Amino acid sequence: MTAPALAPASPSPLSPMLVRLADERATGALLRDHGTLYLAEGRVVHAESPAAPGLDVLLHRRLPREGWQEAFDRAGPAGRVGRFLVDSGRLADGELELAHLGALFDAAYFALAPGSGPTRFRHGVAHWMGPVRPVSARIVARECLRRRELLDALWPYPAIDNSPVVRDQLDVPVTRRQQDVLNLADGARTPADIARALGRPAFHTLIDVRRLAAAGAVTTPRDTPRPALTSVPRWVADMKEDPDVALLRRLRDALEAL
Repeated sequence: MTAPALAPASPSPLSPMLVRLADERATGALLRDHGTLYLAEGRVVHAESPAAPGLDVLLHRRLPREGWQEAFDRAGPAGRVGRFLVDSGRLADGELELAHLGALFDAAYFALAPGSGPTRFRHGVAHWMGPVRPVSARIVARECLRRRELLDALWPYPAIDNSPVVRDQLDVPVTRRQQDVLNLADGARTPADIARALGRPAFHTLIDVRRLAAAGAVTTPRDTPRPALTSVPRWVADMKEDPDVALLRRLRDALEAL
């Protein structure tokens, strides 16, 4: 059985255009195929991606949809939705900042992914959320690279990130968070679909999916064949950093079961 191709060496996700815009302290929207970064004076103030749940999903337990709609209707045209949510008492200032930073880095990971298509910039475009906690473009890029390297260390087959995943029949020990993912791995949902259904960040869900794939607990029903057994020990031997002991045990159990 042929193993899927390993992930290529990870180049820096910081595009030359983003570098120039940051240096020029530009304001506007940086558009790519997998997402959009919003800049204010060269700093990233918001990010969106179809692959990452938005703030409304991540905060759905704290703020019902009606609250978001009211905030958008009253403060959206002025680009001050974030400020409205705090001033109206719907969210605490620190609570909004933490959730917003999580959503920003989550979406930026996909927006700045390699092969995300051509980059375009629309000067002067602002997001309706408004500035919450601006972040340096270089910090965003460095975090995207760190996340990509972490995922590749867990399971170096990135095709699973965008494919529907299905639960395998292997009986392996999983955490409660991973069990939630397994319950939705029906062969139709992608990791992004699972993240949205659970109301969790997409990157956190990708970590669970790749760990489950490494343990043999999930696979893709089509397009990505299961790696040959010999490729898995080779991958473990070639890892730059030692995986945790629990992961090694799951790999051993999965290989023995196969």
